[in-house]
Formats: sequence, C-alpha cells, structure tokens
Amino acid sequence: MEHVKVAFGTGVVLGLWHGQLAVAPTTAHLLTHHEGRCSANCKFCPQAREAAADLRMLSRVVWPRFELKKILAAIGENSNEFERVCIQAVNYPNVVDDLCELVARVRGACGLPISVSCQPLKAGDIRKLADAGAERVSVALDAATPEIFERVKGSSYTWGGHLEALEHARAIFGDRVSTHLIVGLGESEREMVEALQFLHDRGITTALFAFTPISGTPLSSRPPPDIASYRRIQLARFLIVNNLSKAKRMRFDGGRIVNFGVGRDVVNKTVKSGEPFRTSGCPGCNRPFYNESPRGPIYNYPRKLTRDEIAMVTSQLNLNEDQDDILK
Repeated sequence: MEHVKVAFGTGVVLGLWHGQLAVAPTTAHLLTHHEGRCSANCKFCPQAREAAADLRMLSRVVWPRFELKKILAAIGENSNEFERVCIQAVNYPNVVDDLCELVARVRGACGLPISVSCQPLKAGDIRKLADAGAERVSVALDAATPEIFERVKGSSYTWGGHLEALEHARAIFGDRVSTHLIVGLGESEREMVEALQFLHDRGITTALFAFTPISGTPLSSRPPPDIASYRRIQLARFLIVNNLSKAKRMRFDGGRIVNFGVGRDVVNKTVKSGEPFRTSGCPGCNRPFYNESPRGPIYNYPRKLTRDEIAMVTSQLNLNEDQDDILK
C-alpha cells in the first residue's frame, strides 16, 4: 500500500498541505485508497458505485490522496495534536487486508488509539482488525429503520447483516463498538429515538450525523434535516446514552418528541451544559464541519458551545407542552 486519502483538515494539522481551519480536528482521519468507486451503493454517499460525485469527497469533506510513508511520519511527529486516529474504508476486494496493514503501520507510527470505520465484516475479519491493533470498530447502520435502510442502502447491504456485524464486533471489542445514524433520511423523531435506545441497550456507541446532500448522488436534491428536529434528537440521545431517560419514558405527538421523560430541572441543566449538541461518537472525535459549512447552521458543534450558542440552540429546540418554558 503506497497511498491513502487524508481528510483535508487532518492534512493541515499534519503539515501535509496549507489551509485555514476554523476548528482543528481532534481525530486524524484516513480513508483507504482504491482506484474506482466503492462496490456498495449507498444513495447518500459520493463514493457509491452508481454515484457521479467527485471521488475526492466523503460527505462534504475533500480527501486528497497522499503518500502513506509521509503520512505515517507526520502522524508520528504530530501525534500530540490528536486524541485518536480513525481509518475509514470504502468497499472493494481485499479491503480487509488493506485495513489490517494500515492499522498495523499506524500503530507502529504512534501510540494513539485507532478506530476502524468499515462495512459489515465477518467475525474472523473483525478479529484480524483487533489483532492488527485496532482499539475500536464502527459499522455504520445509518438508517433508523429497516424500511429506510432498504431504501437507501439495500442494494448492497441488509439491516440484519449490519446488526450481525455489530454483534460480532461486540463479542470481540466489548464496549468499544460504534455505529452512525443519519438524521434526515425520512424517519420520524420517534423512530430515531427508538433506534438510539435499541443500540444503547446493546452497548453500542452511537454517533449522530445530519443528512448532507452531495452533488452527484441520488439524494442530492433532498434537504438537510430540520434544525429544531435535529436538536430534539440530540437532546434525546444525550439523555439516553447517559442513562438519564429512556425512549419508553418519552412522549411523542405525530412522531415528534414533546416530552423527554425527565423533569424540567434535568432538561434545563442538560441543555444549559451545551453537551448534547456537540459532535457525538467515538471518544476524542469532533469531526469539524463534516455535515455543515462553518457559516452554519451548525448541526454538530466541534468544540464547547459559547453562551450565545447555547441560547441559540435552546430557541432551536422549539420545545412545547409541559417543557416549553425551560430556560426562561
């Protein structure tokens, strides 16, 4: 393996190229390099088999190709700038061999924990990643329901296959298993909250993403999610993963969250902290502006929120019923 792709912000921090960053990434993001498109066909992804998007793109981020030897040297010299390395993979023959080689070589270059974000793998292949030095594995479920999964990912993958891979990963990595869920693919708030609870109950770390329309993909004309809805789901996720509430305690009206299953004081304190609205997922990952322009609206804040930003997200939550007067 001579080349891999590097997220633009990661390359700036590593000194591979020059650029201005509003917020520096806290995780170094790498992507396997493969001549051609991913063999999968996820309808939101610019790397997909039938997409006509720029192959340098993943979400709205540019990932230039660079020499692996130089990347490894730069990671070794600048490892104190990061909390984690994340190796992502498109799907192609022999990708597991490439991932294992890349994990081992990154492991040899620095002492940072390494996440691998990949397609669903067999248990034996997941074990190979652990043996190579991966600290955590992520398999992106993306969709909140089997029906949406089938619509946006089903030509290459199955809902059951993804859940099986997550279970295999849990058996090997324990609580160091993650998944991604994309808000804005057609689910209701209730369906997303129930998916978050389902995964949390199984010990899987969840990362929320906002759907991002990318030119050249089948979903390019679909709008990003409503910001108020996204904020409510972020708050619900935070309450669930911190065991402050459960989906079954929350109340919904037409699929919309109207009560979070906790008292006003808990909601008030949680919202005022700003923590629910920061980037979620693997420890030490802030993914700056992966889903949005720095000009906003910001879906996932890559740093601690300011007082003015907390006031803004509070208004964006648009809470109602018996929780409509929090923070007043």
